[in-house]
Amino acid sequence: RDTMQSHERCSVVEVMGRHAGYLALYVGISVGATAVLIPEREPDFERDIVEKIRRARLAGTTHYMVVVAEGAGSAIEISQRIHDELGIDPRVTVLGHIQRGGSPTARDRETASRMGYEAVKVLAEDAGNRIIGILDGRLADLDMEEALAMTKPFQMDRYQILEALTNSCGPDF
Repeated sequence: RDTMQSHERCSVVEVMGRHAGYLALYVGISVGATAVLIPEREPDFERDIVEKIRRARLAGTTHYMVVVAEGAGSAIEISQRIHDELGIDPRVTVLGHIQRGGSPTARDRETASRMGYEAVKVLAEDAGNRIIGILDGRLADLDMEEALAMTKPFQMDRYQILEALTNSCGPDF
């Protein structure tokens, strides 16, 4: 974001999220993205990107960030459409597995230690095909098939926060 801002550029950043857009949503809120595309909401290029960039331009912004969950479109194709429709030459970044990197926080390390401890306890009880995870904010010992079938619900209230931040008309309720 700092580089984009200092060079007055548009960036289209593709993040993981083939079937779920919560990573793109969290990134968009935390960096103040101009637009975020997620698979849970059918993208409308004019409404979700063009209009938001135009409003940002009118407000004096000279840099724009579009975050795209991979399930909501191709960063390269979206970049080309931005170029064709707005005359802006965006820079594309596809993070993919790179975004998994980074140093763990103290909380990450503590959680991993608790999960490891729980996993050893489960193994000591001769239980197999188990997954130790976090469910409703607590450690959970889950059957592997049950855990693999679970999906993370999308928090549309957070999307409404994003809409309020990126759209002067506020969220659609």
